Amino acid sequence: MNKLRTWYAGLQVREQRMVAFGGIALALIILFGGILLPLQTAVSGAESRNDAKRQDLVWMRANAGEIRAAGNQFPVDVSEPAVVVVDRVGRAAGLTDALRGTQPNGSGVRVQLEGAPFDTVVTWLATLDQRYGLSIESITVDRTLKPGLINASITFTQTRS
Repeated sequence: MNKLRTWYAGLQVREQRMVAFGGIALALIILFGGILLPLQTAVSGAESRNDAKRQDLVWMRANAGEIRAAGNQFPVDVSEPAVVVVDRVGRAAGLTDALRGTQPNGSGVRVQLEGAPFDTVVTWLATLDQRYGLSIESITVDRTLKPGLINASITFTQTRS
């Protein structure tokens, strides 16, 4: 710090003023550009996100009855065959390696699973029933040597269209 003071004292008066004004200008640029502007941008963003969430909450409260009445019922895409739905939803659920066969069976679908995680299968079955209207007509489940994995043969029927 002494070297800086010595250097500053060695400058002419005009140079000292220029260095002082330059230092003040630099401090203001850092204050506004590096601190206040980013802070103001963050606050504005938080306010706009908060306003959007408030609007969403107002909409949810206004439509709560309709939402509750609908429950988890989603319209079934009748243009897509049940065999395709079962296979697509199974793969999306993470059962790709366990799916051994998916074939149409009259008005339903028959699926073979080998080494499927039990929890994933239960969630998949619930999704097919609640969202796609495919209920279980028959199911055979066998445990495997590895805990948590099952082999299953499932026949689905279309309950709504």
